[in-house]
Amino acid sequence: MVLNCIFAAMNLEHINALKKLLSAPKKIAVIPHKNPDGDAIGSTLALWHYLKSKGHETVVVAPNDFPKFLKWMPGAESVLNFEKENTQAKNILHNAEIIFTLDFNHLGRVGQMTEYLEKAAAAFVMVDHHQEPSDYAEIMYSDVHMSSTCEMVYHLLDYLDATDDITSEMANCIYTGIMTDTGSFKFKATTSTTHRIIADLIDKGADNTAIHSRIYDTNSPSRLHLLGCALKNMVILEAYNTTYITLSQKELDQYKFTKGDTEGFVNYGLTLDNIRFAVIFIENKEEGILKISFRSAGDFDVNNFARQFFNGGGHTNAAGGKSDFSIAETISYFESLLPQFKKALTK
Repeated sequence: MVLNCIFAAMNLEHINALKKLLSAPKKIAVIPHKNPDGDAIGSTLALWHYLKSKGHETVVVAPNDFPKFLKWMPGAESVLNFEKENTQAKNILHNAEIIFTLDFNHLGRVGQMTEYLEKAAAAFVMVDHHQEPSDYAEIMYSDVHMSSTCEMVYHLLDYLDATDDITSEMANCIYTGIMTDTGSFKFKATTSTTHRIIADLIDKGADNTAIHSRIYDTNSPSRLHLLGCALKNMVILEAYNTTYITLSQKELDQYKFTKGDTEGFVNYGLTLDNIRFAVIFIENKEEGILKISFRSAGDFDVNNFARQFFNGGGHTNAAGGKSDFSIAETISYFESLLPQFKKALTK
């Protein structure tokens, strides 16, 4: 399926360079960001399936583990976990001739893997839709207007004249990433082109009903109890149309937190009338930080907010950040910032 659209984000020079790079079998590593989500895992696995089908020796190396609700995805069992399979992962990175980095645009987003990527002799290819990309990649496909990196992988295959090569396994992976990063197709970056791609993926074998069920309809009692705790902790700052949630390490431990359990919790705040800014602060004692997720409605730019104040970034309406201080100190700092944004949040 060739879409009747023009995508200027990847120029012809880079398309031709990528075709040349892939013209003979290569050793390739495909890398998602740390704490990979549905878009990161979906895009890397879809590309992994394609590259393997073309005879490339390809491995997905993830910086750390990913949530259980994504492990049904075709090929997920083959993903190397850098934290747990360290020696093997380092060898893959050292010997790689090409390294694809997907769903991130700065090497600092891969945790302990950063130094090994910085030392790698491979040619780098970046595929990403976040703002302000760094310049480490020889070949870049960067488009902040795209709904997801998975949508970009579909377009990348189109550039390579390979959409007819999309298998049902690839279709399921790409569909998952688009669905999760668009909030089930409700976010502003979802376009008519996104829906045309989704239609083609279903035609190619993506099981949309099963995917939705596996992602959203599988809960444990402990996760629901954790959600209840999070909602009980919600604070509403009506003067700023803002709400935030806190979860301490003690609360996470009490409800037997596992990776991915807090996915989507921050979005509950935006379901409240008049709320334009929703935040969740999650304590992580192991890393010694607070992990922060920011969401907004309308044109309030949480990407700039996260970059300016919390060493993070992302998109206009969805971003992440971190704090090295306690929950109480971080909340105090966060609340002290809001008066300068009152006009933007209440207009």
